[in-house]
Amino acid sequence: MLHQPGRFYTILEVDKDAMESVFYELKDQGRDVFLNPSEEVLSKYVISKKEPIVIASLITEAPLEKIDGVKTASLEKILVDICSNTTLFSAQQGAELTRIYETAFEKYTVSETKLLRYARRRNKKEVVQRLIKKQRDGNNY
Repeated sequence: MLHQPGRFYTILEVDKDAMESVFYELKDQGRDVFLNPSEEVLSKYVISKKEPIVIASLITEAPLEKIDGVKTASLEKILVDICSNTTLFSAQQGAELTRIYETAFEKYTVSETKLLRYARRRNKKEVVQRLIKKQRDGNNY
């Protein structure tokens, strides 16, 4: 990204059935936690917290990686999620989204098969294909 966001938050994706349990457990620990916040809640409350945690539903068949024994999002998942949840990732839209895709393909090995499979699952295949084509064609921002 060219413009770095001034605020950060942790996104914790869990199975749909566990969302409320995780929410209440973190709330009981005194954490600033939000369960699937709306755009209004994000802009009014989440942004003002020092270390907010957003609880979201983990999409089935999402591409995950295990790093040091911990399941985490793969690059392909992150790239698709940014396109899919424009509320949560509002700072990463427009020219920033194009820049993110270009940088990801320049610096990392991106599995297009995995990327497009997950994009199809999130109903964003056409959007992702356009972003791939745009970065390949070398279109500037």
